[in-house]
Amino acid sequence: MRAEEEVSATTAEEVRALEKTFGLEIPETLEEACNPARMALVVYDMQVGILRQLRRGAEVTAKVVEVLRAAREAGLRVFFMRHMSLPKELAGVFQLRMAKAWQRVGSVAEVQPWFLRDSPGFQLTAEVAPLPSEAVFDKITMPAFEGTPLDIALRDCAIHTVVIVGVATEIGIEPTVRHAADLGYIPVVVTDACGAGNEEAGQRALASLRFMGDAFFTDVAEFCSILRRKRATR
Repeated sequence: MRAEEEVSATTAEEVRALEKTFGLEIPETLEEACNPARMALVVYDMQVGILRQLRRGAEVTAKVVEVLRAAREAGLRVFFMRHMSLPKELAGVFQLRMAKAWQRVGSVAEVQPWFLRDSPGFQLTAEVAPLPSEAVFDKITMPAFEGTPLDIALRDCAIHTVVIVGVATEIGIEPTVRHAADLGYIPVVVTDACGAGNEEAGQRALASLRFMGDAFFTDVAEFCSILRRKRATR
């Protein structure tokens, strides 16, 4: 579609006003939910040590880079998340139980913290290197909002819509989407820019989120096209 056709399509779509009630505007479509001034991109756990565990790591990285480039061009605020392991002496009951389960070992003595702060695996992959104008938040939880400043930062910027890309769908992205909806955000999942460690589990996670109806789902091509149209009409 040519640029002028995209603008015409957007204009025709916007003829139908958002539903308004009690002083609120209720978006019914992805296009309506995507206001760059009120939208942020969350890049979830694109870390060296996580991506190398994924069969499709390189493919997902390329898709995330594409979304990231479009988001920057459109002026979206961008936040990166990183999963951090604590030293075993600080990890506590839950952290150690989870590590034993993930690493399939029988004792704490066998646990190897994979994502210690200064380890190579903890670092974000070079392809998504944050700009000085972007933030990186570390976490020891699965949802991006739990125990991090993300919610405070988004609310302070009057963000309504949270776009989520990264890895892994079945482990951290699903609970992040649910938590975002519980906090009153509109989550947008760019499905082909989200990778899963287990493809079957990843598809189940997406199916569960679709069933709940809290989020919008899109792909890289559609999302980037929407951002281009928004830029053209500003």
